Amino acid sequence: MKRTKIVDVLKSTDFGKDVCVKGWVRTHRSSKAVEFIALNDGSTINNVQIVVNPSQFDEEMLKQITTGACICATGILAESLGAGQSSEIQAKTLEIYGLCDNTYPMQKKGQSFEVMRKNAHLRLRTNTFGAVMRIRHNMAIAIHQYFHEHGFFYFHTPLITASDCEGAGQMFQVTTKNLYDLKKDENGSIIYDDDFFGKQTSLTVSGQLEGELGATALGAIYTFGPTFRAENSNTPRHLAEFWMIEPEVAFIDLNDLMDLEEDFIKYCVRWALENCKDDLAFLNKMIDKTLIERLEGVLKDSFVRLPYTKGIEILEEAVKNGKKFEFPVSWGMDLASEHERFLVEEHFKKPVIMTDYPRDIKAFYMKQNNDSEERRTVQGTDVLFPQIGEIIGGSVREESYDKLMAEIERRQIPMKDMWRYLDTRRYGSCPHGGFGLGFERLILFVTGMQNIRDVIPFPRTPKTADF
Repeated sequence: MKRTKIVDVLKSTDFGKDVCVKGWVRTHRSSKAVEFIALNDGSTINNVQIVVNPSQFDEEMLKQITTGACICATGILAESLGAGQSSEIQAKTLEIYGLCDNTYPMQKKGQSFEVMRKNAHLRLRTNTFGAVMRIRHNMAIAIHQYFHEHGFFYFHTPLITASDCEGAGQMFQVTTKNLYDLKKDENGSIIYDDDFFGKQTSLTVSGQLEGELGATALGAIYTFGPTFRAENSNTPRHLAEFWMIEPEVAFIDLNDLMDLEEDFIKYCVRWALENCKDDLAFLNKMIDKTLIERLEGVLKDSFVRLPYTKGIEILEEAVKNGKKFEFPVSWGMDLASEHERFLVEEHFKKPVIMTDYPRDIKAFYMKQNNDSEERRTVQGTDVLFPQIGEIIGGSVREESYDKLMAEIERRQIPMKDMWRYLDTRRYGSCPHGGFGLGFERLILFVTGMQNIRDVIPFPRTPKTADF
C-alpha cells in the first residue's frame, strides 16, 4: 500500500478507508486491552495515534516498538473518541524498520538545548526542532515569493571572493596550497602564484558588492545564500556560517528603502502566521508564550522611523531618568544591543528603523547627507526588532564617483580590488540602495527561540564543526 503522509492523514475525513503511515515513534503506551503508539514523520508537529489490539500482534515485536523506533503501520482510518485528535488508525499490520534502544539520546522529555546541540544529528527529530525547521523552510519560500512578486531577479553571487566587502568581518581563507610547506617571499609574505586562483581568496562575508553590479544592470536583484565570518563571537546571536538575504535596487531613495524593508519583513511574518499555525502554536506554548502576540503586533502598526541623533537623545534622557546601561551613550557611538532593545521594547514598544548614522561608524559606500562636517551622517538604515535588536542593515549607496573616491582616500582603503566596483560609478552611475538581513535572526524572531544555534540545522561556531 502506498504511504500517506501524517499531515494528510490528519486532514482526512475518509473514515473506514485503509491507510499506510511510516515514521518514528514518539511514545508507546501499553496495557493488556489496548496499546497506543504516537507516530510522527516530520510532515507536521502533530502525531497520529495508532491503536493496537495486542492480542493480534506478536508480544515480543510490540516490546521492540520503543521511543525513536522507525515503523510502518497500516490500518483503518477511524474517527477518534479520545481527546487531542480527530482521527486515529486502528492497526492491521505493523513492521519495524529500525530499532531504537534505551541509549537513544532524544528519548527523554525536557532535554536541555545544550544537550541537544551536542546531538545535533538527532535533535531534528524532536518536536521543537521539527517545528523550527518547518518554519525555516516556510520563511525561505516567503522570501523567494516576495521578491518574485515584486519584480526582483534571483542573483547568485560568488562564495569564493578576493574582496572583504570593506571589513565586514574576519574571513575564512580558501587555498589549495600545502599548509605544511608555505612558500614565502623575502618579506615573509605568502606567495600565491601556485595557488588555484593565483591570489589570496576567502569565503564571502557578503554578496553586496557583486549584488550592486547586478542591480545596476537588471534594476532589482536579491541574493539569498550562505555567508561566512571568522569572528570569535561566541554569543547567542552570532554564527560563523549563516544565510543572508541581500536585495539591491536601482533608482531607490531612503524613504523607498525603508518602505521596502518594512513591507518585506511584514510579508514574511504574515506568511508565518498564515502557513505555520500548528508549529507556531506549539512554540508559543512550549518556548515563548508571547510569540504569536508579538508576531501579530509587528503587523498592526507602522514601524517607527527614527534618526540616529534623535535616538541618542532618547537614550541620554533615559540615562538622566535613572536607566542603567552597560555601555555609555554618546553621539558618534555604535549602538549596542541593549540600546537598540531599549528603544524597541521599552520606549516605542514596536519595531524601529533607525536612519542617518554618523559616517565614521558605517561603511564607505553609504551616501552622505549634506550636514556639518563635524557631525556628518550617512543614509544608513538599521531595522531594530524586539528580542533581537538589529535584524536588517541597509543604506542608500553613494552613486557619485568623485564622492566615493574621496571617501575611499579618506579611509585609506586599498584600491587593488575596487576597480570593478568603481566602474559602476564611472559608466552610467545611478542612485541605488539595498539591505542585508541575516536569515537566522529572522528565524529567531519568528520562532521565539533564544539562541541562534538552535535555528540552523548544524551550527558553525568557534570550536564547533562536528556535524
